[in-house]
Amino acid sequence: MRIGVCPGSFDPVTNGHIDIFERASKLVDKLIVVILENPNKKYLFTLDERAELIRQSVSHIPNVEVDFGAGLLNDYVKSRDSHIIIRGLRALSDFEYEFQRALFSKYLDDEIETVFIMTNNKYAFVSSTGIRELAKFGGKLEGLVPPVVKQALEDKFNTVLEK
Repeated sequence: MRIGVCPGSFDPVTNGHIDIFERASKLVDKLIVVILENPNKKYLFTLDERAELIRQSVSHIPNVEVDFGAGLLNDYVKSRDSHIIIRGLRALSDFEYEFQRALFSKYLDDEIETVFIMTNNKYAFVSSTGIRELAKFGGKLEGLVPPVVKQALEDKFNTVLEK
């Protein structure tokens, strides 16, 4: 069984992420979307909230599983009997950062491969950081996040966001 691992913090998950999950799910038998904690980040949503938002947003993709991870990504990947890391890329700056991470993974374990999937053009500008900022100030999120995420952002910021 080919198992792919798609890591991230997903705070919150966006339609850009969902697009990557949908496309990656066609390349593997099982896709594990693993939520990792970065100690250098401050999160809007808890781990459990992020997991539930992702689960609801990918319920239409039958071979996707949502999980939590800690520590080195390579260790997590091996613990799930995988050797495939899947990363989405939006821009050249993403590539430089992710390329370096992929080289570290390869250094740690030559059996692990990183696969990059380019974003759909319509999501090239979408980031979780940008989504949080738009939501905080009542900006338009239509088409950028799944409806369940839009509702969760409205609840967090106690506002009604533009369509």
